[in-house]
Amino acid sequence: MLDEATELYSSMRKDGFLPSTRSVNRLLRTLVASRQFEKTLALFADFVDSGVRPDAVAYGKALQAAVMLRDLDKGFELMSSMEKEGVAPNVFAYNLILGGLCKTRRVKEARKLFDEMNQRNLVPNTVTYNTLIDGYCRVGDIEEAFGFKKRMKEHNVGCNVITYNCLLNGLCGLGRVEDAREVLLEMEVDNGVAPSKVSYNILVNAYCQEGDVKKAILTTEQMEERGLEPNRVTFNTLISKFCENGEVDQAETWIERMREKGVSPTVETYNSLINGYGQRGHFVRCFEIFEEMEKAGIKPNVISYGSLINCLCKDRKLLDAEIVLADMIGRGVSPNAQVYNMLIEASCSLSKLKDAFRFFDEMIQSGIDATLVTYNTLIYGLGRSGRVKEAEALFLQMTGKGCNPDVITYNSLISGYAKAVNTHKCFELYDNMKMLGIKPTVGTFHPLIYACRKEGVVTMERMLQEMLQMDLVPDRFIYNEMIYCYAEDGNVQKAMSMHQQMVDQGVESDKVTYNCLILAYLRDRRISEIKHVVDDMNAKGLVPKVDTYNILVKGHCDLKDINGAYCWYREMVDRGLLLNDRMCYQLVAGLREKGMLREAQIVSSELSSRGLNN
Repeated sequence: MLDEATELYSSMRKDGFLPSTRSVNRLLRTLVASRQFEKTLALFADFVDSGVRPDAVAYGKALQAAVMLRDLDKGFELMSSMEKEGVAPNVFAYNLILGGLCKTRRVKEARKLFDEMNQRNLVPNTVTYNTLIDGYCRVGDIEEAFGFKKRMKEHNVGCNVITYNCLLNGLCGLGRVEDAREVLLEMEVDNGVAPSKVSYNILVNAYCQEGDVKKAILTTEQMEERGLEPNRVTFNTLISKFCENGEVDQAETWIERMREKGVSPTVETYNSLINGYGQRGHFVRCFEIFEEMEKAGIKPNVISYGSLINCLCKDRKLLDAEIVLADMIGRGVSPNAQVYNMLIEASCSLSKLKDAFRFFDEMIQSGIDATLVTYNTLIYGLGRSGRVKEAEALFLQMTGKGCNPDVITYNSLISGYAKAVNTHKCFELYDNMKMLGIKPTVGTFHPLIYACRKEGVVTMERMLQEMLQMDLVPDRFIYNEMIYCYAEDGNVQKAMSMHQQMVDQGVESDKVTYNCLILAYLRDRRISEIKHVVDDMNAKGLVPKVDTYNILVKGHCDLKDINGAYCWYREMVDRGLLLNDRMCYQLVAGLREKGMLREAQIVSSELSSRGLNN
């Protein structure tokens, strides 16, 4: 009928006839109702071009279409046209533009428009106030939102359930769930507005987001006590949270309760279950759920398959994930970029770059555009494998396709070049990202500080200063690298000072920290203090392993303190640890040179027991 009406209008226009304003308005209403917004605007434009002056109804429908298309410039143009044509914008027209502004978080402009309404003596109604309250809640300005609720009361404009639901959403979005509960209680008591299922669902979702499932269930029970039966949204919210927490048995129980209440599980319900069982590695149950879905007449969607593929990838079952992908395509469900990104990421993490690029090629051939995540994953995988030239070539391909790099892209490239010991390229990329206005993160400085092992402490200190100027807080990796560089430079005082700064900042030392401190003392020949460092290490529950003992034995040997080296060696052996072969040879040579032949023979015997000769 709608197509016939549109064709009739076109036919009449070709023949030089023009339908009545009333008929055109009816057609505009129908087009908006059927969400054919572009056709609505085209019809309105043709109507105006015919020389007929549209009325407030026609302008209202055109405004509605423009706002639904998020074309607010067109909306303002229509408002301006109304005034030029002598058609005064009414409250409905203002409400439409206000809604468009608030949905796009342009609340300052919305407030100006609201003030303009008042200046024109147009009386804002409940829709006007609700729109502004929702807008302020969207941007987190809850005080202003409540200010408009107060203004409603002062101007005798009635609040309704939508008013309160906007406020509930706003409070919950700020984590003020208990305040939201108070608002829910005051709705009926103070204003005679009965909470709806939506009102309760907002709270149920908020409690689940906070991890307080008990209160979410309590809210559901209170909802039922008020005669409001939980709906699919209520049940799916709870089931999703149980699955997220790994409580799949509870999720199954709530699905049964859902059915008992006459509410049929949806594809979202089953998707939560697939994800819940998949995260626990119960893949047999996942496949059973797919069968249950088919029996229930529910077709799995891209999220159903994507959830299973994601869990299989995280469990390193790449082949199984690929089988699911093939099944998905075979059943007519098209994978999206997210699904391919999962497979590419899993391939890269398993160092299967050939598979990663096979999925990448398949993705492109299927007409799916690679995303920033796709490129970042591949660039990281190439960089980690030492294939930095290919990583940079992919970077150029990415930018050539109009996909702008972000901090993750640059971090991956810098990290790759740091591993390839190309410090010049690392710093060049660092300068490039800053020129593009991409703010470095702490992760950016990890490979840069690591590169300072080659560049020296002056460059390292400059990097630290730049980092601090960016309000970035050094983490354990940064502190450890700084301590190591100072140790290698023989500056034990600065190494100790950096360690103290680390402690003062509440950053816990780890085994690497202590290894660096031991190295610093060895470089400064302060052998007597090393025992205290090792004792402190043990006291922290960081039991020295092979790497620590290798540093201790080698350090003492280099300082010709063979007795000390042998003592650490004996402690190591007593703990069931083996010194590396190279260090054993160095220790034996040192013992023989020192005339400690018995001890040299003991170490040699232990070497022989490993099948090694000295």
